[in-house]
Amino acid sequence: SVRAAILRPQLRTRPEQAARWNERYDVLETGLRDIPGLTVIERPDAEHYVGSSIQFLLLDWLPAKVQEVLRRCAARGVELKWFGAPEPQAFTSRYDSWRYAPTEPMPASDRVLAGIVDMRVPLTFSAEDCALIARIIRAEVGAVYQAA
Repeated sequence: SVRAAILRPQLRTRPEQAARWNERYDVLETGLRDIPGLTVIERPDAEHYVGSSIQFLLLDWLPAKVQEVLRRCAARGVELKWFGAPEPQAFTSRYDSWRYAPTEPMPASDRVLAGIVDMRVPLTFSAEDCALIARIIRAEVGAVYQAA
């Protein structure tokens, strides 16, 4: 197929692309550490990952406060997705929004999902872009957290 013909050459560059994603991810992760109210999700040392997106937690925040962080970041050009919204937005689908299967409540999972914030990390971002994005998130989380 045409799609396979287009994708095959891209497979050769996957290791380099993964390294570029991880460089950007690492800059973001470092910039998001030690922010009051924000938890960086720790990865096991043995884990191999490709940082094409980053997640962090605003654990036990009121939904309105999380939405305020998202609004403030968006106003500064940083698009974040939140898994705690009542309805799925883009890729934020949760088990309780799946209409094709019945679900039982999972309070521990719900608590974590209510705090997960996600951001895609495009390779078009530079390391400097990622450092700036982390500073924006830091400032906006800090402003909302201190106002609580």
